[in-house]
Amino acid sequence: MSSSSSDELEERLEEVFDDILEDTYNNIVESHHNNPVRRLYIERDRETGHERLWNDYFCENSTFPPNLFRRRFRMNKDLFMHIVHRLSEDVPFFRQSRDATGRPGLSPLQKCTAAIRLLAYGSAADAVDEYLRLGESTALLCLHKFTENIIRLFGDEYLRRPTPEDLQRLLDIGEIRGFPGMVGSIDCMHWEWKNCPTSWKGQYTRGSGKPTIVLEAVASQDLWIWHAFFGSPGTLNDINVLDRSPVFDDILQGRAPRVQYVVNGHQYDLAYYLTDGIYPKWLTFIQSISLPQGPKAELFAKCQEAARKDVERAFGVLQARFAIVKNPALTLDKTKVGKIMRACIILHNMIIEYERDGYTQYNISEFEEGDGSRSSQVDMSYSTETPTNLDNMVGIRTHVRDRRIHEQLKNDLIENVWNKFGDQN
Repeated sequence: MSSSSSDELEERLEEVFDDILEDTYNNIVESHHNNPVRRLYIERDRETGHERLWNDYFCENSTFPPNLFRRRFRMNKDLFMHIVHRLSEDVPFFRQSRDATGRPGLSPLQKCTAAIRLLAYGSAADAVDEYLRLGESTALLCLHKFTENIIRLFGDEYLRRPTPEDLQRLLDIGEIRGFPGMVGSIDCMHWEWKNCPTSWKGQYTRGSGKPTIVLEAVASQDLWIWHAFFGSPGTLNDINVLDRSPVFDDILQGRAPRVQYVVNGHQYDLAYYLTDGIYPKWLTFIQSISLPQGPKAELFAKCQEAARKDVERAFGVLQARFAIVKNPALTLDKTKVGKIMRACIILHNMIIEYERDGYTQYNISEFEEGDGSRSSQVDMSYSTETPTNLDNMVGIRTHVRDRRIHEQLKNDLIENVWNKFGDQN
């Protein structure tokens, strides 16, 4: 091949390569223009977010007064700071750390505020980004870490079964209201589960409705939730949930404090709950009268239905306080949904403890030890070490479900309510 032919071939190849490179470059530019590359990191200036939060709510001369703090955080500042302090001490995630360059990370106030805002407003996870300066995935991580550790740190105290002292106070309040032996009201609430897995929808959906998860709860007059059983499929009614519930486990196994009270001259040894009509006629449940005949029955129905609304009020306050349990649940993981519900109930009870002195309607100071005025007594010296066996459990179960004693107790309560409040009508 001649030298001239070689030079022409090289020039031709250079032209071809130039055309290929130009076309490739133009395609890349056009592709980047139509589909811009996602940024892997966004500088949110988290220090500014902490400074703004501190100046708005936590400094000495904060921008917003205590009543707005209470409205937006659902609790007063002292309680919130107590929670932040416990989490910072016991959970490494909520401590402020530094990155490899020595730059401070998110503060405990930012992390806890993000979790509280998601619980209180039930909004999307990225709704707190613009104010608190943390991303969606970080906000969700804060939420789940917060709920998990609220249960671990405070669950034993604020989601406990009533102690003997608690039971005595509940019995005293029940006696004032005309129901000696009453320790609260029980009912169920459904929480819609929007992102229920498709394979489970038939199990959690009733009729043509949406999938739901059931919460069974016992609440007292001050709206404290003493018992919470959450996780049953929405296809179950109150009776089916009761069959699964551990609400009577302590009684059946002989671990519950012993209770004695007198109604209309008759002595009973099992406390009871006020319920609606679907619950069975057991000694531990007292329903209203659907079609009351006569003034005594009418007064009893009026008082029972008014007192039974305690649990309905507790559900309403819980949903108003934490909108996340009012709106459909967006989490796919049922375990995380359960932790959110339990954490909201614990926070609800913590708020009740801090604030109930301001709205409690009943003064139980008249029931002093040894004055003989109370007709309901709890054995403060009971032992939880009593051995149980199958025969004992069957006997207690039969006693709980004795319909004859149930009817006798209900008739005695009708007379008691009439003797206590009949003159007022």
